[in-house]
Amino acid sequence: PQTIEAISHAKAAEVPIVVAINKIDKEGAQPDRVKQELTNYGLTPEEWGGETIMVPVSAIKGENLDTLLEMILLVAEVEELSANPDRPAKGTVIEAHLDKAKGAVATLLVQNGTLRVGDILVAGSVFGKVRAMIDDRGRKVEAATPSFAVEVLGLSDVPAAGDEFEVFHNEKEARALANDRAEKQRQSRLMQGRVTLAAISAQAQEGELKELNLILKADVQGSVEAIVGSLKQIPQNEVQIRLLLAAAGEITQTDIDLAAASGAVIIGFKTTYASEAGVDVREYNIIYKLLEDIQGALEGLLEPELVEEPLGQAEVRAVFPVGRGAVAGCYVQSGKLVRNCKVRVRRGGKVVYEGILDSLKRMKEDAREVNTGFECGVGIDKYSDWTEGDIIEACQMVTKRRTLSAAAR
Repeated sequence: PQTIEAISHAKAAEVPIVVAINKIDKEGAQPDRVKQELTNYGLTPEEWGGETIMVPVSAIKGENLDTLLEMILLVAEVEELSANPDRPAKGTVIEAHLDKAKGAVATLLVQNGTLRVGDILVAGSVFGKVRAMIDDRGRKVEAATPSFAVEVLGLSDVPAAGDEFEVFHNEKEARALANDRAEKQRQSRLMQGRVTLAAISAQAQEGELKELNLILKADVQGSVEAIVGSLKQIPQNEVQIRLLLAAAGEITQTDIDLAAASGAVIIGFKTTYASEAGVDVREYNIIYKLLEDIQGALEGLLEPELVEEPLGQAEVRAVFPVGRGAVAGCYVQSGKLVRNCKVRVRRGGKVVYEGILDSLKRMKEDAREVNTGFECGVGIDKYSDWTEGDIIEACQMVTKRRTLSAAAR
């Protein structure tokens, strides 16, 4: 979804697009299928008569990376794309995380202008003053020109990957903008968690909708986005995830207090925190294990369903009149017959009666159950129309835990 959104933004802004189709080294990779699907979004490969350059690459093996770079440079030259280094910098946050020693650290890609140590910037809703910059080789630099990516220290908080940043000359103006954006985000989160009468009405009509309150903290913003994206793929028809907070950084006392007040579970990915009484803190290092546990918790919120479980089958071999009714002399062919179980009588493949097995005898003695290979007498208060050759199917109703995939159908 993020890739398609980026494509849509680029097309709307009439920005030239070069597509890198990654992971071609993996077994079963289908670059042509990816190209075919991209045509649905108005991107047709050059080799298919379109105008979009598409380069299959393998990042892990370095395959075709030189070709990709050549194509990017070619498009930039043909389209006469250029940036002005003599202006305040602006660009995009590539990654961000909270370092115990350094504080908030963000990797910024400068797309226009020049970023310098001491510059005042706003990245999304985060205010900061560049205290230091480190390039891709771990060296401290004083300035970063267009197309350079640098790690920046000095931000007040961890911005989100994909946020745009811009340098301001006026610190007061920058702080005001950051505070305004932060307040809008806070209000948006509050609105997401707010229960309305319309929502209550809808839930009443569709059945009770249960929620699992979560607080997510991860080592870097990229991990947060990956986990949030995966959580959204979990079916949430009858139960849903209510994400109270999703942010990069260590688990703090504020997170613990929020979890205690809202009855939430704290999910930490590659974070550390001492256990707190009354608050469930789960720590993970592998995303799929995290998702498995969340899905299991959601399935635990689903109401169990009653399903029919077969018990056994018997054949009627003789019919004995008893008073105004009749008893069927049977041979248990498979499984077992259990007194008071549900039975279905079949004759010629058709069901002629369904009811409860009221009486079960073995050698004239009442029996609780009769197993395969034994004879027994079967009596049903409301049914006496037995015929030799009838098949009795016995079953019982059991509660079974439901899965999210079944609930989504």
